[in-house]
Amino acid sequence: MRVGIWFLKLAAFYFLVGVAMGLTMEIIGDHRLSGAHAHINLIGWASMALFGIIYVLFPKAGETKLAQLHFWLYNISFPLFMLGLSFILLGNESLLILLMIFPNFLVLAVVFFVLNIFLQVKVEHVNSFVNKN
Repeated sequence: MRVGIWFLKLAAFYFLVGVAMGLTMEIIGDHRLSGAHAHINLIGWASMALFGIIYVLFPKAGETKLAQLHFWLYNISFPLFMLGLSFILLGNESLLILLMIFPNFLVLAVVFFVLNIFLQVKVEHVNSFVNKN
């Protein structure tokens, strides 16, 4: 369950980052980073919140090595991906290497999540959760 809580906390952080970024772009009238803003809101806030909720609801899935790999790979690759994307969107190609590497690691982290869910979340887990509530 610890992984689920950390995903929820980081999701809240990225929600704040996304909202602040959107407000800043609006205030200064420069929307070149809107692609990074959208990725931060979707990949950071929405996806991490869903990962967290799923790992809290299905704690066995959150206790696996796959969950640990998912968490660390996702949270190392995501900020580096966003840094590279932001530089590119501002017209600076000096960190293009980040866009060649870290989106791939992010996808691999999602593959770990999907494998973990398929291996750990069973129909009986869903039924017992529904019956408790």
